[in-house]
Amino acid sequence: MNQILIIYTGGTIGMMSDPKTKVLRPINFEQIMENVPELERLNCKIMVHSFEHIIDSSNMNPDIWSEIAGLIKDNYDKVDGFVILHGSDTMAFTSSALSFMLENLSKPVIFTGSQLPISAIRTDAKENLMTAIEIAKAKKHDRSRVPEVCIYFDYKLFRGNRAFKYNSSKFEAFRSPNYPILAESGVHLKFSINDIRQPVEGPLKVHKKLASDVAVLKLYPGISPKVVENILNADVRGIVMETFGAGNTTTDTWFTDLLKKAIKDNKVILDISQCKVGTVELGRYETSKELKDMGIANGYDMTYEAAITKMMFLLGQYEDPLIIKELLETDLRGELTVS
Repeated sequence: MNQILIIYTGGTIGMMSDPKTKVLRPINFEQIMENVPELERLNCKIMVHSFEHIIDSSNMNPDIWSEIAGLIKDNYDKVDGFVILHGSDTMAFTSSALSFMLENLSKPVIFTGSQLPISAIRTDAKENLMTAIEIAKAKKHDRSRVPEVCIYFDYKLFRGNRAFKYNSSKFEAFRSPNYPILAESGVHLKFSINDIRQPVEGPLKVHKKLASDVAVLKLYPGISPKVVENILNADVRGIVMETFGAGNTTTDTWFTDLLKKAIKDNKVILDISQCKVGTVELGRYETSKELKDMGIANGYDMTYEAAITKMMFLLGQYEDPLIIKELLETDLRGELTVS
């Protein structure tokens, strides 16, 4: 019988409305089990690890990511897959981070949660939880069907470092416009075999060291030199720059001079687009050719969440900005498509 470890961190899925105040408060996993008696009928053994202090996902941070990665490492040889219950607001950050931290992963790590508490009559929590477990235990020829870090929400399975939360009021909370879904739940579970990453031979390597000294420079028409200078001069090693369209920025001399100075100061700057669909094409337009020439890293079609966490991951592993730039532009875990 397959064994699945559920790691319960918190989130709306584990909330219940206080009958007096009507405020949502966290409940323990035993109370979740009481609301989903169908779990007893799943053909697998379920183990549970609940965080001592249930976490609102707005309070998620790299230390907690490292704790989750450690739990996976400690239980990796004991179970067939993992389901992580997590608040939806920062789920894409955590799933992206874990995808980089877990090298040579050959077992499913499925994040899920819900938009309504599990105690609500119209809750989406039950289906999300049960199907996430079904996916985590699914095998073919004794190999996991989805040996990746994923997000399962509203009948769809997404690669964890390709999805982002786009809607706070619909059950369809996540999208992945630049990469196909990995599976869809209907009458049957249908896996998109050609889109699922196959594991690399070798033992699991868990990288817990992350560096959070990352800043974000989001461009807008009329942004002032003072604002750009303050961000680029911040005490950080990495900067994610959200640009226009296919990676374009203003060509004003003051702006490009500030970027050049930051790179000279050994800061790594990653260019991702503010557009949710499409890719960065450095050098396609005059407005991005100079960025390419000065050594700005091309983020291609990475999500904001993947860009931030990949930068944290690489800054934690390496000191040389040239190595970090090269790896930012390299597909490490299926997070980008080089074009």
